[in-house]
Amino acid sequence: MLKLSLASQLIHFGAALLLLTAFAMLTQRRVLSLVNLFAWQGLILSVSTAVVAYSSVQHHLYVSAALSLLLKVILLPLILRRLLKRLNVRWDNETLLSVPTTMLVGIVLVVFAFSLAQPIAELSTSIARSTLGIALAVVMLSFLMMITRRKAVSQVIGFLAMENGLFFAATSATYGMPMVVELGVALDVLVGTLILGVFFFQIREQFDSLDLQHLEQLKED
Repeated sequence: MLKLSLASQLIHFGAALLLLTAFAMLTQRRVLSLVNLFAWQGLILSVSTAVVAYSSVQHHLYVSAALSLLLKVILLPLILRRLLKRLNVRWDNETLLSVPTTMLVGIVLVVFAFSLAQPIAELSTSIARSTLGIALAVVMLSFLMMITRRKAVSQVIGFLAMENGLFFAATSATYGMPMVVELGVALDVLVGTLILGVFFFQIREQFDSLDLQHLEQLKED
């Protein structure tokens, strides 16, 4: 009982940190800091998954935790940092909403996520079921970051952060996805990031900027 109580506290603490980093990403305009926050999200996700694995004796979650640590804390941030260095991208000041407005919308999304997750969490048997609302809130906040940013790099980081929220939601509700699915998703995310890196260079070469608003100027001949 003591082990479960301590594990539950650690999981809730990790969920709170995950939500805090999601809000920090909403207000952050320095792109390198966004990459660092994404890496912190991956670390928190890995530790939380390992705690769930230990408390629930779900050994496949140890593999998921190790995979998250390798991919989201080490490999993807390294790729993104090298892309930022080669593209010479540092700031993303061109946003659709101001910081106070974005934070206000984010708070509304968090309230909505908790109200949406409450009936679903009651049907779950996972030790982390009470954190499902936070997981859905992270997904919505990451999606909000995607739609309010104009820089391609910031939108990709928002997409990766949204995948973190979805992974945490799966762990919260059902002790994670089947291992084959998790490996497939991890491979898709890695390949997708590499392809988007090539896409960044093509945009930069054509428009001398990574602002996706330039793509709206393209018209069919």
